[in-house]
Amino acid sequence: MDPFGDDTPVYVISVAAQLSGLHPQTLRTYDRLGLVSPGRTAGRGRRYSMRDIVQLREIQRLSQEEGINLSGIKHILELQRDNVMLREELAKAHAALEDLANELESTRAVAARLAQQRRRGDAGGAPGGDLVPIRHTSVVVWQERDRKRD
Repeated sequence: MDPFGDDTPVYVISVAAQLSGLHPQTLRTYDRLGLVSPGRTAGRGRRYSMRDIVQLREIQRLSQEEGINLSGIKHILELQRDNVMLREELAKAHAALEDLANELESTRAVAARLAQQRRRGDAGGAPGGDLVPIRHTSVVVWQERDRKRD
């Protein structure tokens, strides 16, 4: 198993060029244009990751097979990055919405139980107060309010 992940910049430009099937000067041009952004060493040498090499191959495919110019490819890559970012944000929003829905359902169940207890207490003639919500962190707690103090 490879100890390096797909994002680990390990390949020098000559190896990355060989793996991607491109000339090193083409890789430099793509870097200058912002199509691929390899990692850098302390001496500013380029280091490409496997993900960079896959992206280089895709750029070449879009250019050669689809006839898309480099400006169009850059726009496509930016849209793909935006799409990934928006999908991640959407997943977080869905998770937050689910958490809120669960909290609401729990709060409704607690409120129903408290209302039922209050009705039973009032039926016996015991003095009771109004139920008022008090928010503690992300949980709603119902507390009985004393009518005499209000």
